[in-house]
Amino acid sequence: MIYLDQELATTIAIEFKNNQKVLSAIGDETRQAILIALIQGPQKPGMRVGEIRMKTHLSRPTVSHHLKILKESQIISVRKEGTLNYYSLDSGSKLKLLKNLVNEIEKLLAQCEEQASEQQIGNTGRGSCE
Repeated sequence: MIYLDQELATTIAIEFKNNQKVLSAIGDETRQAILIALIQGPQKPGMRVGEIRMKTHLSRPTVSHHLKILKESQIISVRKEGTLNYYSLDSGSKLKLLKNLVNEIEKLLAQCEEQASEQQIGNTGRGSCE
């Protein structure tokens, strides 16, 4: 049997909580399409709703709705220029928080692999992280 570091498990739980809004926002396929369009589009000045709509083949209300969610999740930012709004990835994006979560999960997996190897050497288990 493999036992995990409880402190690491707690840290991962906290990181999941910290990333809840971002994970929810990027978990939607429509928002993923919008993010891909923004990534492929110009970062300066950004993209307007009409440009995103044309690239994603979504209706204007749908694009606006999903942009609002991405903005509230601090994944994208909007820059106003007169009456025009330009959307782009937020340079201080909450997406960066995902890196912390992934790093902690990688530590967990490394711990599982290490314990599994030790078990295989000692023939005390199947050697998997279950």
